[in-house]
Amino acid sequence: MLSWALAFLAIAIVAAVLGFGGIAGTATGIAKVLFVIFLVLCVLSFIMGRRNG
Repeated sequence: MLSWALAFLAIAIVAAVLGFGGIAGTATGIAKVLFVIFLVLCVLSFIMGRRNG
């Protein structure tokens, strides 16, 4: 999940440098959503691991 977020962030940076504002904004939004999902899953994994261990 984190690798997809980083990939979309890289796409956003390249698009912004080349002047594609709409694509850069969309890719940034997708990267933010994926990063938040990654953080939620990571926290849940830590909580469940502490409970079962």
